[in-house]
Amino acid sequence: MPPEQQKHAAANESLRFVRDGQIVGLGTGSTATIAVSLLGERVKAGLKILGIPTSTRTAELAKSLGIPLVTLDQYQQIDVTIDGADEVNPQLQLIKGGGGALLREKIIASISRQMVVVGDATKQVAVLGKFPLPVEVVPFAQTLVSKKISDLGAKVKLRQSANGSPFVTDEGHHILDCFFGQIPDPSALAHVLDSMPGVMEHGLFINIASVALIATDSGVKELRRPGVS
Repeated sequence: MPPEQQKHAAANESLRFVRDGQIVGLGTGSTATIAVSLLGERVKAGLKILGIPTSTRTAELAKSLGIPLVTLDQYQQIDVTIDGADEVNPQLQLIKGGGGALLREKIIASISRQMVVVGDATKQVAVLGKFPLPVEVVPFAQTLVSKKISDLGAKVKLRQSANGSPFVTDEGHHILDCFFGQIPDPSALAHVLDSMPGVMEHGLFINIASVALIATDSGVKELRRPGVS
């Protein structure tokens, strides 16, 4: 099964976690985009949901599909969020942020009763770290933060847009892509990054994802975070 078909299969499987009347977090990224598009079809067919998007890109897509949107000012509890990931390990710890929306994604995921991660087989790894870890920083402090992260042993690169200028997030920040190699203790690294002034957020999602739906050639595997029924 080609990767695009795998993404579609995982996204389609995620819809069984969405029920009528729910507040739904709408993720960002290639597989999440497919899930949002499929939700749009369900809404046109009569499904009643309210969506909270994790990026301006997702908001524009949802609006074009007729999905009613609300904000965190109106609702501070989300029933289920469907989002992708760049890497998923056996403990359902994630690296996210390849699409540049990690700050809003983590805010939305953190107030969700259930976070459902969708992805193709390439996203499942034994140990996090092959994908560079995105770290969202205040532009004022990016050189300082870059040096501190380099001192931890990572190769740090400022993310750029297609025109060569720094990539700017929806919140006006920059992103450092940090190549750590294998990250044997994601929780410990997350704690270090959390304590760095100038870091607005990082792409390590620890004890947040509830379920991961990983599509393979033989079908969609459902993985649950240890301790989550």
